[in-house]
Amino acid sequence: MPKDKRQVETGLLNKGFRRHEGDHSWFIYFALDGRKSLAKTKTSHGRGFDIDDGLLACMARQCGLKKSRFIELVECPLQRPEYETFLKQAGKL
Repeated sequence: MPKDKRQVETGLLNKGFRRHEGDHSWFIYFALDGRKSLAKTKTSHGRGFDIDDGLLACMARQCGLKKSRFIELVECPLQRPEYETFLKQAGKL
């Protein structure tokens, strides 16, 4: 099910990702202790569009998660400490 781009970006920012502008809006995860992780993803600069399921799955892989867990991350059931545990297990932190 597609997700609104603003909702995804806000969810990432609320969970410790930082936005860096460039050719796209890049979102890079920084751990609670301030360390930069290997988890990063990006969105396009356009406005008012949804991110389709295929792109959500790709973003999830870039963040070290399955799509269903990525949706939980941006919708808030998956909390930041639990996400860091996933990153450590995946070798991204």
